[in-house]
Amino acid sequence: MRIYMQTSVSDDRPPRFYQLLIQEDLLEGWTLVREWGSTGGGGRTAREHFPSFQAAQEAMLKHRDAQVARGYKVMFIQGQEQPR
Repeated sequence: MRIYMQTSVSDDRPPRFYQLLIQEDLLEGWTLVREWGSTGGGGRTAREHFPSFQAAQEAMLKHRDAQVARGYKVMFIQGQEQPR
């Protein structure tokens, strides 16, 4: 499952992106990968491990909601289940 968000274009700075991705790992768990930065530039990455898909998805939705509150807009959602 993947969510890609972006800020609006402004005259003084390039748009920023924030991406959330859930991947199954080899340790019978799930990893939430968060990536963010300036569009077209280098970004930062953080990974969190969760014991279940549901726990990873709940964390993903919390991060999504926090970024939407900061002005990011969801550009697209890709995956098996659509977030609530």
